[in-house]
Amino acid sequence: RQLEAPLAAPAHASAHRVTAVGHAHIDSAWLWPVRETRRKVARTFSNVLALMDEDPDFVFAASSAQQYAWLKEDHPELFERLRQRVAEGRFVPVGGMWVESDTNMPGGEALVRQLVQGKSFFLEEFGIDSREVWLPDSFGYTGALPQIVRGAGAEYFFTQKQSWNETNTMPHHTFLWEGIDGSRVFTHFPPVDSYNSDLSGEDLARAERQHAEKAVSNASIVPFGWGDGGGGPTREMVAAAHRTRDLEGSPRVELGTPLSFFDAARAEIRDPHVWSGEMYLEFHRGTYTSQARTKQGNRRSEHLLREAELWLATAAVR
Repeated sequence: RQLEAPLAAPAHASAHRVTAVGHAHIDSAWLWPVRETRRKVARTFSNVLALMDEDPDFVFAASSAQQYAWLKEDHPELFERLRQRVAEGRFVPVGGMWVESDTNMPGGEALVRQLVQGKSFFLEEFGIDSREVWLPDSFGYTGALPQIVRGAGAEYFFTQKQSWNETNTMPHHTFLWEGIDGSRVFTHFPPVDSYNSDLSGEDLARAERQHAEKAVSNASIVPFGWGDGGGGPTREMVAAAHRTRDLEGSPRVELGTPLSFFDAARAEIRDPHVWSGEMYLEFHRGTYTSQARTKQGNRRSEHLLREAELWLATAAVR
């Protein structure tokens, strides 16, 4: 009873606004076998669907068409339940790529095919054409990416990886990213500096404190849930979102989709700052300086695939 009055006090009108998006980043390939990735995907998506049965306001976003394809192959009954939630707008396929791709080593055509294959899968299975590219954990971003993103019909870009920079802090959280050809894509880095938030008071306070666009915007995304096999959001996290919807001393938290945030932010920020060129990650440099033969093999394979496709197309025309 002593808590009733404090918990009933509303948030200030000027409180930071958080769009809380259920999330569970899962590396499609990491230090475990592919069969383990498939197990993690099934476990996480099953947990998410169970939470949706309990709470009609809970929304979850997941990228990587490959992971949906694995679920369809391994657990078709679970995939049909997921398809129903997608139709309701509560389970949200995001990103439009086949996997959460690296963007520095692949050639431009490989990145284009990531989007062609990913967007095609989401269109065929769910009738959804992804409007955002969702890469929360890739190790830096080529300056060619905005052109590819816009060429694929997407409008928005999301990541949080630049918060790992060792030396230089990114000066913006919501801005226009300009590619080397002049293409621009509306971009958001969540100031919470995480894609595994638990919606704790500490996380919400960090999101508000670090938000760089306070002068022109008062909103950010907080992706919440345990990733990489942790099972995604929990009941406690969803309850925290409800408690902080309108709570004195806290940002206003609303469960929502990435697009609900992006559309509102683009309308709110009339003259966004512009970041031009590559977004270099000052971390994980060994990823690009080791295993040279693997990298050479990848590039050689890209060249050979292009050559094979060229001659197949030529033969088909003749």
